[in-house]
Amino acid sequence: MRKIDQLLSEYGESHQNATNKTIHWICVPLIFFSIIGLIASIPSGFVQSFLGEGNVYANWATVTLIVVTAYYVSLSIPLSIGMVLFALLCLYLAKVIVSFDIAPLWMVSIIIFVVAWIGQFYGHKVEGKKPSFFKDLQFLLVGPAWLMHFIYKKLGIPY
Repeated sequence: MRKIDQLLSEYGESHQNATNKTIHWICVPLIFFSIIGLIASIPSGFVQSFLGEGNVYANWATVTLIVVTAYYVSLSIPLSIGMVLFALLCLYLAKVIVSFDIAPLWMVSIIIFVVAWIGQFYGHKVEGKKPSFFKDLQFLLVGPAWLMHFIYKKLGIPY
C-alpha cells in the first residue's frame, strides 16, 4: 500500500460521521487559509530581498508553501498539484483581504482560525474520536489532502 493511501485511510478512520465530515469540508480549508494568512503577516523584508521587493507574494507564506508542497509531492504528485492550486487561491485571497484594508490580515486569520478549530473540535465530539493530529502531527497536512482526494475521486482523477 502506498504511503498516501495508508495516511488517507488512517485519517478517514476518525472521520466517519456525516456531521463531522461536513464540518471538515468547511473548517479544514478555512484553517489552511488562516495559517497561510498568519504566516503571510510575518514581516517579509528578508524574503522580498530574494524574491523581489514589492512582490505581494514574496512572503513567508510562499516560502512555507514551497516546503509543504515538497511534502505533498513526496506523497502524491497529482494530489500535490491540487494542493498547490488551493494554496495559490489562499495566497490570492490573503492579498484580497489586505487590499480591502478593513482589518489586518493577521486579525482576520486569527478569527477564522479560532472559529474553525471550534468547529473541528465540535465535529470530533460528535464523531466520538480524537482528531488524528493528536496521534501524529503530519495529519495536520493530511487533512487537506484527504479532502482533495475526494475531489479527485469525484472527477475521476487518479491520485
